[in-house]
Amino acid sequence: MERLEFPKEAFLDGAWRSLPRRFSVVSPATGEVVAEVADCGEEEAKEALEAAVRAFPAWSRATAYERAGVLRRWYELILKHQEPLAQLMALEMGKPLKEGRAEVAYAAGFVEWYAEEAKRIYGETVPSQFPHKRILVRYEPVGPVYGITPWNFPAAMVTRKAAPALAAGCTFVLKPAEESPLTALYLARLFQEAGGPPGVFQVLPTSDPEGVSRPFLEDERIRKLTFTGSTEVGVRLYERAARTLKRVSLELGGGAPVLVFADADLERAVEETLRAKFRNAGESCVAANRIFVEAPIAEAFAQAYAERVRALKVGDPLSEETDIGPLVNEAALRKVQAHVEDALALGARLVVGGEAKGLFFAPTVLLDVKRESLLFREETFGPVAPITVFREEEEAVSWANAFPVGLAAYVFTRDLSRAFRVSEALAYGIVGVNDGVPSTPQAPFGGVKRSGLGREGGKWGLEEYLEVKYVSLGL
Repeated sequence: MERLEFPKEAFLDGAWRSLPRRFSVVSPATGEVVAEVADCGEEEAKEALEAAVRAFPAWSRATAYERAGVLRRWYELILKHQEPLAQLMALEMGKPLKEGRAEVAYAAGFVEWYAEEAKRIYGETVPSQFPHKRILVRYEPVGPVYGITPWNFPAAMVTRKAAPALAAGCTFVLKPAEESPLTALYLARLFQEAGGPPGVFQVLPTSDPEGVSRPFLEDERIRKLTFTGSTEVGVRLYERAARTLKRVSLELGGGAPVLVFADADLERAVEETLRAKFRNAGESCVAANRIFVEAPIAEAFAQAYAERVRALKVGDPLSEETDIGPLVNEAALRKVQAHVEDALALGARLVVGGEAKGLFFAPTVLLDVKRESLLFREETFGPVAPITVFREEEEAVSWANAFPVGLAAYVFTRDLSRAFRVSEALAYGIVGVNDGVPSTPQAPFGGVKRSGLGREGGKWGLEEYLEVKYVSLGL
């Protein structure tokens, strides 16, 4: 691998700001320091806030074609830099190279989609009951936005939020996760190279997320908060944003169930569930968390699934052969271990995996997992596939809906009636029917219940950054 060059400073008001305060980004694969990064505090946050407010009038008045042009160039540069971005993710958070490349393409897809959608923010006319009046409806950018992104998809979570905001005419200040700020800073450099004006998109790496977030949450001029992360943190942010009545988008916890019916295409169900579970080492909010298999095919599914899991390669995320990289940190590893130990203590059978070495946890399959196990009551966020058997359709749906969150669910069946019936009965924002990876830039991504508010992707993601203005015109 060639020497990888990447920015390590804060990107503030169109300039790279070096700071005396630094924090370490550590590779979870090797434990080595990848970089010492500028550590922003409340002072830098206030500067970025003012810059975003200053830049908003000009950016919001720029024509849709001007905004689309910047986004289009950003998209092309992201694809051009696919390899260094994938390498950077492998270094800072342990994503295998081949998955990193796929994420960069996915991330670029949002920028491309919203470059096009910027030109399709149409107004409307509504018939009036009075002959001397005309009713006009227009859509305007909500205002400056503050975004908080997680470590597990450090490229895609940035563009999924920033691209629609920028297309709508909003300015955007990003606080990336402490574990993975380097990808976000690289994307900021590409935005600058694409001709993005100062103050329109800024990135503030920090080891003090609460201190940096405080000015944005308290200032009424920041009109929108968008956050992806845990439900617990999302609730706290929602409460604080309410004090200034900000628009809020929250993409929170997952815990996705998988329902495999006896009439499913077994080979396809195995492959798609494998992707849904072990992509990004299970560190995904839409990862398969609970696998329910109908009794007649339970043994056959478990055997075929375990055979595929045994073939997964665990190792260096910079290797082309690696399927499963390390977990992000020690706390993540301890949670996975605790969930497996709890399930085994309650009578589950270990089929494959279960071992840890450093922050690497072997891809694991457990059978006969009890529904009172932590694996079925909490989001594991790791490479563990718990399987339990069901006998009736209503039973499986009831088990799936018993979780307090509702982001994604998966159903495998060849019965068209069942596909409609079950997908409609599941209390989830996303349902993949015979599809283990339903996420795509043009479709709505988001959940119900304690999985959050709002949608990202497609026209729905753009609407989150637009206000409706009604103009009544008397002739």
